[in-house]
Amino acid sequence: MPGHDLAVRGGTIVTAADSYRADIGIADGRIVEIAERIEGAAEEIDAAGLLVMPGGIDAHVHLSQPTTDGTVMADDFETGTRAAAAGGNTTVLPFALQIKGDSLRQCVEEYHSKADGNCYVDVSFHLIVTDPTPQVLGQELPALVRDGYTSFKVFMTYDDLMLSDSQLLDVFDVARREKALVMVHAEGNDAIKYMTRRLEEEGKTAPYFHAVAHSKVAEREATHRAISHGELTEVPMVIVHVSGRDPMEQIQWARRRGMRVFAETCPQYIALTRDDLKGLNMDFEGAKYVCSPPPRDADSQNAIWGGLCDGTFDIFSSDHCPFYFDGPNGTGKDNKKARTSFKWVPNGIPGVETRLPILFSEGVTKGRISAERFVALTSTNAARLYGLYPRKGSIVVGGDADLALWDPKRRVTIRQEILHHGSDYTPYEGMEVIGWPIRTLLRGQTVALDGDVIGAKGYGKYRTRGTSHAFE
Repeated sequence: MPGHDLAVRGGTIVTAADSYRADIGIADGRIVEIAERIEGAAEEIDAAGLLVMPGGIDAHVHLSQPTTDGTVMADDFETGTRAAAAGGNTTVLPFALQIKGDSLRQCVEEYHSKADGNCYVDVSFHLIVTDPTPQVLGQELPALVRDGYTSFKVFMTYDDLMLSDSQLLDVFDVARREKALVMVHAEGNDAIKYMTRRLEEEGKTAPYFHAVAHSKVAEREATHRAISHGELTEVPMVIVHVSGRDPMEQIQWARRRGMRVFAETCPQYIALTRDDLKGLNMDFEGAKYVCSPPPRDADSQNAIWGGLCDGTFDIFSSDHCPFYFDGPNGTGKDNKKARTSFKWVPNGIPGVETRLPILFSEGVTKGRISAERFVALTSTNAARLYGLYPRKGSIVVGGDADLALWDPKRRVTIRQEILHHGSDYTPYEGMEVIGWPIRTLLRGQTVALDGDVIGAKGYGKYRTRGTSHAFE
């Protein structure tokens, strides 16, 4: 077929369903032909020896998100999407956080103002509902869902974010009526507060004890409670950043009962353990690994791998939530308040750029999962769950030409100096991975090449989403 703008030739195409050798013809940012041989394109990319996969979709990232304690998030839309592109991603889904007392619609508009013109990859927003007033439940949230904001997150912990059980049920009911997918941060707030108080009374305040306070019990109980609320309201949900065996068993229990419960896990639960929070010697270096839920133990890692293999997990996201360690505003090692207790350490770690290489290396290279399962976990399933499929997350005629070209044999040692995020550290410093994305194409344009981001800021656009396949 003549008239192609670009042909990607000689690579092995890998989708969630199969792998095969073929060329891809691209015109006007879309895939227009997949054939054994394509010639005559205006431009060609030689992909011989490479895997050609759908661009990654990171369905759980935090960018430019305000905090209530004065800390400053290390990534805005420019740096966060730049890092995403370098890591083989073509779409990210950040959160538009409602500040209590504010209009949800106003919060969404403010996030658009932060993102517009600043993105290297495409973006679409989840909502975070923290103040479900009658105005929000009756007017703003239903209207936003109809406008294409078809997923939102709720919290069961953090005083400035969490909803009560009655509020959760009210919000879930709106989700059912409007066909919005609910994402749940499932940790029991009272259990965490009890353990925090007990540990502080015992003088156990180092960052390591964050992992003790945010216990498996608190995550397990909250997961079951969220699922029970979902059963009552008959709404599908995603339990996000699942850390180990206990919450997995609750999800598996729900599925056996026919409930539409989906599960997400993250790199920190296969590459880190809570021992990392000890730092060098129970010192403040452990703050670099503080996130919630925290990394667990070896048994939890084994359980996560089991779930990645057996289908318990639908998606693998980064939960990229970057802060500074040596950086400005006393958010890291100079944060005097954080040094008094782990409970004041900013919760979150960077990971949008390293998500795909870590799973590829630990999963595909080591033979734990297939390349096809990798694509499903990191791109296709997210597109389906969050209303972007088949335009995103697939290699099909008519879909966006969002591609990541992988060298499956390239060895790279993850180091802060090679990364593109705004944070001043990576929790995966020194980790060697085998398999690396060497070229990222967004709608047919190369946005990252051999470790350099070469796309134009602003080429990434906002994408409205349809209804989740969970409602099919």
